[in-house]
Amino acid sequence: MKFFVDTAEIDEIKALLETGLLDGVTTNPSLIAKSGRNILEVLKEICELVPGAVSGEVTTTVAADMIAEGKKLAAIADNLVVKLPLTFDGIKACYALSQEGIKTNVTLCFSSAQALLAAKAGATYISPFVGRLDDIAQDGMGLISDICQVYSMYPDIHTEVLVASIRNPIHLMEAAKMGADVATIPPKVIHQLFKHPLTDAGLEAFMKDVASTKQSIL
Repeated sequence: MKFFVDTAEIDEIKALLETGLLDGVTTNPSLIAKSGRNILEVLKEICELVPGAVSGEVTTTVAADMIAEGKKLAAIADNLVVKLPLTFDGIKACYALSQEGIKTNVTLCFSSAQALLAAKAGATYISPFVGRLDDIAQDGMGLISDICQVYSMYPDIHTEVLVASIRNPIHLMEAAKMGADVATIPPKVIHQLFKHPLTDAGLEAFMKDVASTKQSIL
């Protein structure tokens, strides 16, 4: 499973790159707005830092404008993936951009039927939002299972399932067990993955034992 981080904060991205865990980045206009910087400048900087896929989202809802914005975004770097909403116009833009070899990430997916539309239009990634479904008492992880099952039935579908709106480590591990290709994870949740009380207790015991020997490797 590939790990993407869902952020536009450069310092967070740099820190995660040093772990070797990061395969890509997803952003959206809201995340970039928090930085107070120009959208194109932020995306260019992230693309230069990260060798993997970097999703940059269009800021319009009309197909022709999405296509124009998508081409401009794609020109930033070879690893820029154009993020499009799962609407009629968004699917039209996805198809047009895909026909030109531009990678796309279709976002705001909330049903397996929508996911099938994106795959038919040639999307590189489909982003189903599990947390937002959970928020309205629907089964977010059930959606991931359904999409993975549908996609697996058709060998000509190459769209990758990119699990979004992950709220906790359980979401991530359930998605991994279902065979999802990618998870885009908030930095807070990535740091939660490292935590376990037995790890902390074990390390504390080891460090006490080392201190008692009054030895040092360096």
